[in-house]
Amino acid sequence: MNIIFNLICFVLILGLIVLVHEFGHFIFAKMFGIYVYEFSIGMGPKLFGKKDKKGETEYCIRAIPIGGYVQLAGEEIDDDDEVPKDRKLYSKKVWQRFLVMFFGAGNNFILAFLMLFFAALIWGSPNMDPVINKVTDGYPMQEAGVQDNDRILEINGHKISTMDDVSLYLTLAQNKKGKDITFKIETTNKEKKTITVTPKKEKIDGQTSYKVGIEFKTKKEKGFVNAIKYSFVKMGALFKQMIIVLKNLFTGGLGLNNLSGPVGIYTIVGETRASGLANIMQLIALLSLNVGFINLLPLPAFDGGRILFLLIEKIKGSPVKQETENLIHTIGFILLMLLMVYITFNDILRLF
Repeated sequence: MNIIFNLICFVLILGLIVLVHEFGHFIFAKMFGIYVYEFSIGMGPKLFGKKDKKGETEYCIRAIPIGGYVQLAGEEIDDDDEVPKDRKLYSKKVWQRFLVMFFGAGNNFILAFLMLFFAALIWGSPNMDPVINKVTDGYPMQEAGVQDNDRILEINGHKISTMDDVSLYLTLAQNKKGKDITFKIETTNKEKKTITVTPKKEKIDGQTSYKVGIEFKTKKEKGFVNAIKYSFVKMGALFKQMIIVLKNLFTGGLGLNNLSGPVGIYTIVGETRASGLANIMQLIALLSLNVGFINLLPLPAFDGGRILFLLIEKIKGSPVKQETENLIHTIGFILLMLLMVYITFNDILRLF
């Protein structure tokens, strides 16, 4: 029964994120008078479709509940003589096309903010200060003289502003399998000191990890202003995490096996569902922010790739040939699908 509930939750969360993303493209396309052939949630065979009153846009639900798209006239092909030229995407001004491309991700950012805000407003805003709640006996941080309520200022030379920063840099350090970690600490009496510790190796349920022995306990604050402040700080911390993770993927600090695809997300959704609505809203915010961020990367097949071609057009004074751009996006899409197959395969291996 849990599997069914997890699957329903998984489909609803991804469906919401995709719906919000595609609606961003859709609403700005409509706003600028672009002809929209189809607004689709899901991929694969069509399960349901209905045209609007004008007989113009078909609204569809498709069989595979992952992904979705908006099909615009003049986006990829230009062989429909029934659509007036001035209603095709390529005929619009660069700034208009930019907004159409950007606001898929833009809507994801708005959704993420709203999820964080309402969760904080209802259940309280977690304090994100990187203050240690407890130093565990017998672990390296205690042996180095760190005490409860000390504040972490830096890890391996990286500035620490939030508990999310601590989690990120300790995860990156753990990938180095027990190498020394340098902390800059501010004690409760405002003294600053630098310490270097060697993480303690542990093996639990067959999984090897390296721990320094610190715990954090989130205090929650009520109120509208605190909820607004928390939402901005949390989003900033998540953006920072994604930029650093991306950088480490390119530099070798992280491997592709650290990424998760649909199977990995399904597992996370199942774990989060059992912990309550507040955590589900936090997860929606995280996933929505990730979808928006990834889509803005200047890579073929992503919205960011299309925006890159707009910038090239603006610089050179004329658009890139549509056939060339479409070919590049097609190749990028194929490579993206191959990457997804590889990530999904790794997700399945982690289940066993």
